[in-house]
Amino acid sequence: MKTTTRVAIIGGGVVGASVLYHLTKLGWSDVMLLERSELTSGSTWHAAGGFHTLNGDTNMAALQGYTIRLYKELEEITGMSCGLHHVGGVTLADNQDRFDMLLAERAKHRFMGLETEIVGPEEIRNIAPVTNTDGIIGALYDPLDGHLDPSGTTHAYAKAARMGGATIETHCMVRETNQRPDGSWDVVTDKGTIHAEHVVNAGGLWAREVGAMAGVYFPLHPMEHQYLVTEEVPMIAEMMAEGREHPHVMDPAGESYLRQEGRGLCIGFYEQPCRPWAVDGTSWAFGQDLLPDDFDKIEASIDFAYKRFPDLERVGVKNVIHGPFTFAPDGNPLVGPVPGMRNYWSACGVMAGFSQGGGVGLMLAQWMVEGETERDTMAMDVARFGDWITPGYTLPKVIENYQKRFSVAYPNEELPAARPHRTTPMYDIFSDMGAVWGQQFGLEVPNYFAQGDEPTYETPSFRRSDAFEATAREVKAVRAAVGINELQNFGKYGVTGPRARAWLDRIMAGRVPAPGRLSLSPMLSLKGKLIGDFTISCLAEDHFQLTASYGSQAFHFRWFLQHQEEGVSLCNISDQRTGFQIAGPHARDLLAATTRSDISDMKFLDVRRMTVGSADCIVQRVSYTGDLGFEIYCDPMDQRSLWHTLWGAGQDFSITPFGMRAMMSLRLDKFFGSWMAEFSPDYTAAETGLERFISFKKNADFIGRAAAEAERTKGPARQLVAFEVDAADADVHGYEPIWLDGTVVGFCTSGGYSHHSGKSIAMGFLPIDRVAEAPDVEIEVLGQMRSARVITEPLFDPDGTRMRG
Repeated sequence: MKTTTRVAIIGGGVVGASVLYHLTKLGWSDVMLLERSELTSGSTWHAAGGFHTLNGDTNMAALQGYTIRLYKELEEITGMSCGLHHVGGVTLADNQDRFDMLLAERAKHRFMGLETEIVGPEEIRNIAPVTNTDGIIGALYDPLDGHLDPSGTTHAYAKAARMGGATIETHCMVRETNQRPDGSWDVVTDKGTIHAEHVVNAGGLWAREVGAMAGVYFPLHPMEHQYLVTEEVPMIAEMMAEGREHPHVMDPAGESYLRQEGRGLCIGFYEQPCRPWAVDGTSWAFGQDLLPDDFDKIEASIDFAYKRFPDLERVGVKNVIHGPFTFAPDGNPLVGPVPGMRNYWSACGVMAGFSQGGGVGLMLAQWMVEGETERDTMAMDVARFGDWITPGYTLPKVIENYQKRFSVAYPNEELPAARPHRTTPMYDIFSDMGAVWGQQFGLEVPNYFAQGDEPTYETPSFRRSDAFEATAREVKAVRAAVGINELQNFGKYGVTGPRARAWLDRIMAGRVPAPGRLSLSPMLSLKGKLIGDFTISCLAEDHFQLTASYGSQAFHFRWFLQHQEEGVSLCNISDQRTGFQIAGPHARDLLAATTRSDISDMKFLDVRRMTVGSADCIVQRVSYTGDLGFEIYCDPMDQRSLWHTLWGAGQDFSITPFGMRAMMSLRLDKFFGSWMAEFSPDYTAAETGLERFISFKKNADFIGRAAAEAERTKGPARQLVAFEVDAADADVHGYEPIWLDGTVVGFCTSGGYSHHSGKSIAMGFLPIDRVAEAPDVEIEVLGQMRSARVITEPLFDPDGTRMRG
C-alpha cells in the first residue's frame, strides 16, 4: 500500500468515487481512496438509483443535469455499463400551490437550457399510463429523468479514476486522522499510516465518525428509507413487449416516487411517521446490510399509492429494500473546505447521490485544484452552517426535511423544527410587540410585526402573502417618520493590528476608508467573482469593523483565515456586537434626542463612537433602506437598555418597529442589490454595478484585481437592471426568465412589491447589447407573461438628497 499521497479520500461510495475521478480529470493523479469494506458499502449499494434534475436551487439543478449527462461519458471512457435508463419523468400537482411551484421551476429551466415542459392530465395518462389522474391539475415532464445501476455506476467512476492514475484501497479501515504542524495529515489505517497533503471526508453513513477523528462535527443524520419492488405488472409487461419503458412518476401528494423495475414497478416513500437511524452514531459493523421490513410506518403511504397507481394493488411485493440514507438539516450536501481546518474537505450528506454525485465531485475537485468553483456552491457549501449547530438541532431539522421532501417549497416559508434556537436579548420584547419570526443562520429575526387583526402567521405562498398589509404599514412608517430594526443579522468582524489596513487593501477590492469614515467594498475571488459585499468601518488607523451577510459568516471568515497575514488579528464578532438601525426623516432627530454628542455635522458614511442613553455605541451614518438612517452597534448586554432609550425617545417621532419583509421592499426603491440574489459568486462586480466601488487607483494587488481589470477593459457581457412589472397577485422572486422578441434573453435575480411606490419591481440580467433596445420586455411569472419596462431612476430619493443630506 502507498504510504504517501496528495489526497486521501475516506469512503468508497458513489460520492467518494466521483471525487476521485474528478480529481484525476483535473490533473491530480497522486490521489487515493480508502474504503473499509467494498466499494458501494453503506447507502450506495441499496439505493433505488433514480436521477432527476428538479431542485429548488438553480445551481444544484444545473449540477444534477451535469451528473446525468456525465454517465454516458463514463461509459465511453471505461467501456463499462452504468445501466442507464433515460425514461423521462413527471412530477404531479394535485393543487394550485403545487402547480404554481412546477410553473416556477419550468420558468427557471428555460434559461438553464433544460428541456422540461408542463403537461395536462391527458398527456400524463399518455406518458405514464399507470397513473390515475383524478384530481391532478398538471405535471412537469423532464426527459432527462431516469435510473441506473448503482453498483455499475460506482465501479465505472472507480475505473475511470484508476485510468487517470488514482489508487483505491478496499478493506482498509481508517482509525485516526492526525494533522501535522505543516497542515498535512497522517491517516492511520489498519494497513499502516498514509501521509496525505489533503483529506476528503466522503464517509457517507460514517461521515460523523470520520469527522470526529479530526475533531469536526458534521451536521448529518441517517434516516430509514424504504422502497418496494413488485411482481410483474401486466401493463408494464405489455409496454415492454412494444419496446417501451414506463417513465418515472413523482407524486408529492402521496410522498412517493415510482419507476419501472424489470417487468414490475418500484415505489419508494418519504412517509410522515419516519424514523431516524443510528441516533448516537453509526456502527462500524454495519456494511452491506438492510434494516428489517417495516410496513407499519408506510401503511398510509401505500394506501394512497393504491389510489394513484391502481395496478399496484393487483400485484404482489417481490422485494422490500429498507436501508439508511444520510441527510443534512436542509437536505443538500455538505461540500467544500471545512471552516477552521487546513486541508480538510467535506463531501458528505449527498442523499441523492446518483442525481448529485457527479456535480459534487466536479465542484470539490475544482475547489481543490483551482482554488474555486465555476459556479456558486453556497447551497451545498459546508460553511452554510456555523459552529453553533449541534446534534440536538440537526436531528429535528433532518426529520423535518425528510417529511417535507415532496412538499411545496414556498419562497416565504419559515420551517418550525428546532426553533427558536438562537435569540437575541430582544426576543421576548419583540414577541410581545407582535413579531412574526423568520430564521437566518439559526437566528430568530423579525419578518414583520403584527398589529390588530394582522396575521400572526404568514401563510406560505408563491403569490402576495397575507403579510402584505402589515409590510405596507411598516414601509409607510419608515418613509414618513422613523422606523427601528434590529442589527443582529449582520455578520461582523474585527480586524486589528499594525498591518490591518494593508491586509484589507489586499483582501478587499474597494477603498479602505480613513479613520472616522466607512466605505462599501466588494470582495473578489481569485477569478474576479463576487464572494462578499462589505461595509468597512475605520474606528482607528489599526482598528476596523467589517459588516456583511449574517448567513455567510462561516463562508467569509473561512476566506479571511485562509488569507491571514502576520500583523493582523481577525475576530468574528457577529454575536458580540448587536444593536439597532433607525431610518426615516426623523432618524437624526431621534439620535440627537438620545445622545449628548453633537451629530449635526455627522455626514453620510461617517462612523463615530458615542454614548447613546447609557450604552457605549459605534454609530455609523448609512442605511440599507435608502433613507436617512443610522446603524447603532452596542454590546449585547447593553441592547435592552439601548432599546428602551430609543423606543422611549422615539414616541415623540412616531417610531415604528419594522422587519425584514419591509426592509426588502424598501431596498427595491433604490435598486439596492441583496447578497445571494443580485450579488453572488456566480457574478462579477462589473456585471452587477459593484465595479463603481472597486478602487483601481489604489496601490495594492488586491485579490481578483487582474480579472477585474480585464473585464473592465473588455466590458461585461451582461448587465444588472431594474424593471417595473405589470404584475397581478404575484411578484418576481428570482430566476424568472426575461423574454424579448419571443426569446429568453435573461433572468431575474430577485424582486417584490415596492409599497412606497405601489409598483412591482424586479431586478435581473440582460445582455449588455440588449439593454438600450429593451425598455419593454416580458417576464414569465408563474407561467404567465407579464409586461415589464427597464427603469433607471430610483423610486425614492433619486438624487440621494435625504439619504446623504
